[in-house]
Amino acid sequence: MAQPLRSVCVFCGSSRGSHPAYAEAAAAIGRTLAERGLTLVYGGGRVGLMGVVADAVLAAGGQAHGVIPTSLIALEVEHRGLTRLDEVGSMHERKARMAELSDGFIALPGGAGTLDEIAEIWTWAQLGFHAKPIGFLNVAGYFDQLFGFIDHAVAEAFIKPAHAGLLIRNPRPGPLLDALAAYVPAQAQAQKWIGRNQT
Repeated sequence: MAQPLRSVCVFCGSSRGSHPAYAEAAAAIGRTLAERGLTLVYGGGRVGLMGVVADAVLAAGGQAHGVIPTSLIALEVEHRGLTRLDEVGSMHERKARMAELSDGFIALPGGAGTLDEIAEIWTWAQLGFHAKPIGFLNVAGYFDQLFGFIDHAVAEAFIKPAHAGLLIRNPRPGPLLDALAAYVPAQAQAQKWIGRNQT
């Protein structure tokens, strides 16, 4: 049975990127979250795609909950118009707090920080620490090469197919959120370790 989806954590860049489609998709996911009554949880900045998503949620009458470390307030320029902004002491606290607040996760285009955040959430799912849905809004094929690497890691026996299958992929906000809302966790997690008894 699918679990209720009330809040969605969005990981994305503090840059807008080089392609207009990225900001357009960020605004679209923000509007769609608000239209569906889903709370946005995100990194609390007002710059880049982070700001685009939050502004779109707020403009559509939705709720936006930011979480930002004290050390990044000056760098990422905290968004002062949010429904709520939590200031925390470290990146570790930020990620833990966002995970705690969220019923699902979506990665939009971004850089190393976005990859770090979504990879940690995925790792926690592999280990059975949570059973929440994980999605990628694959705008303009941005994540195609990442998915190619994941397929390669599966072929080379570093990632199990079941764990690769935890990642929901779609280029459109509505269908992606539909898939997250319909997500039913597996009854039993596939064992994380491959070839555990190999020497």
